[in-house]
Amino acid sequence: MNQIFLEIQKQLKKALGERRFEHTKGVMYTAASLAMCHGISLNQAQLAGLLHDCAKAIPDIEKLERCKNYGIPISDVEKKNPSLLHAKLGAYLAREQYGVTDEEVLHAISVHTTGEPDMNILDKILFIADYIEPNRDRQPNLEEVRRIAFEDLDRALEKILYDTLKYLEHSNKKIDSMTKKTYDYYVAEGEVER
Repeated sequence: MNQIFLEIQKQLKKALGERRFEHTKGVMYTAASLAMCHGISLNQAQLAGLLHDCAKAIPDIEKLERCKNYGIPISDVEKKNPSLLHAKLGAYLAREQYGVTDEEVLHAISVHTTGEPDMNILDKILFIADYIEPNRDRQPNLEEVRRIAFEDLDRALEKILYDTLKYLEHSNKKIDSMTKKTYDYYVAEGEVER
């Protein structure tokens, strides 16, 4: 691992706290494994995994303020649940604070919580890695999704989206419209079987 990665890791360990940093390392290594399996850039996957939650520890009120100050659009659901803003704000900080210029990495960070229609492979890998990394243990169908992720990204993505929507519906939590649009897109594309 190069010096830039090590420097970012040091900064993130301080900013995120031990538990969140362990999750971050898990996502970084899982994204790297998926990248090797599916034939995309290992460095891009590691960098996206490392920085995906770089804005997570920022208090919600400050997330809202920063997004307004930086001109980052805020949806109605994000206003009510500002923790969702960590993805968009994280992409901004990855560029401005951590010096990332790779647009694919920045995009993957920005969509890693809700997904979006027609995601590229790096987007899918980060989205999936965040869900299946080794420290996760409460998500439904986790073992099945972990297995499928190394066989078929689209099927893993579909299962995660489906399970996420079901969880949000059953717990009466607000569903971000982008998560629903993402799921609907993959259903319409025939990439899912529900």
